Amino acid sequence: MSKHLYAVILAGGRGTRFWPRSRRRTPKQLMSFGNGRTLLQQTIDRLSPLISPGNVWVFTNQLLAKAVSRQLPEVPSSQIIAEPVQRNTAPCAGLAAELILARDPEAVLGVFPSDHVVLKPAAFRNVVRLAERQARLGNIVVLGIRPRWPETGYGYMEFSRIPQINPPRALAVKQFREKPNMAVAERYIRAKRFFWNSGMFFWKASVIRDALRQHLPETSAVLSSIGECAYRKNGKVTRILNDLYPSCQNISVDYAVLEKASNVVGIPCDIGWNDLGSWQAVYDLLPHDQNSNVLRSETLLLDSGGLYVDVPGKMVGAVGVQNLVIVETSDALLIVPRERAQDVTRLVSEIEKAGREELL
Repeated sequence: MSKHLYAVILAGGRGTRFWPRSRRRTPKQLMSFGNGRTLLQQTIDRLSPLISPGNVWVFTNQLLAKAVSRQLPEVPSSQIIAEPVQRNTAPCAGLAAELILARDPEAVLGVFPSDHVVLKPAAFRNVVRLAERQARLGNIVVLGIRPRWPETGYGYMEFSRIPQINPPRALAVKQFREKPNMAVAERYIRAKRFFWNSGMFFWKASVIRDALRQHLPETSAVLSSIGECAYRKNGKVTRILNDLYPSCQNISVDYAVLEKASNVVGIPCDIGWNDLGSWQAVYDLLPHDQNSNVLRSETLLLDSGGLYVDVPGKMVGAVGVQNLVIVETSDALLIVPRERAQDVTRLVSEIEKAGREELL
């Protein structure tokens, strides 16, 4: 294990695409999709050979902090930080840097979303080791995922030439690209120089602090005040965090730093990455039967295929239906065509507009 490598785990999202299973108090990262361990726990599991629990910091929200602590008893409770409001990834990255720098001036931070799947953990750890070495050189490092289809829901990073995957190497990033339309995404696939931005970053804590001081000075000053208080009070920052953090700018680290900095490198990799962005993604991940069904319930199906069925405690019968997601909880039932699984977020928005808080 590396003494100065720290994991910064982002665990504050709502995961609305997984309604009705996902709710405000049980979002996607706190859910299990097949093996008993939640996505948050799996994030820690695959890092455990490299990073000790004492070097893990989890950033979540006040609604989820206790649940996160229950799922991760090995992580010190003082290192589970409950943000009072969501302010996107730039303030969170800066806050992590300030808090960890107060303990370790040589710290290298790896930033990991808590709701992704990595099917090749050994390859992932090899990439993490390379990313740490690059970060120690003063670089800002982004993991790039070789695209498997023309995706319009991800940002992309462009390299100046077609990169190799094995063995992984760090390359300068030519530029970052916004989420494209389908025609542009198809062009990216053909060019083979464009990789998905995974949202996993590495940097020395001092490097990201200095970058935010340069590119986001007002927010950086707020974060510095929080960090100074943490140093004086042995890490206890709840009150000043609640008072000051809401004044931080709401902005991603991509916009605030990555698109402006000159010391950004990418590591193109194939680690079996999946961000599990919808029920369709879960369907793709799990084993299928001979009729392309994923069945997590007792079922009786006639002339039906391509189904994802999760209805606990009931027998589900279906006749002549294809390519549906069917998920039931004690208070709600979702039925949606698999190809429209992303639209579940629209459904959640309508539930919010209707004032049905008990369903959120």
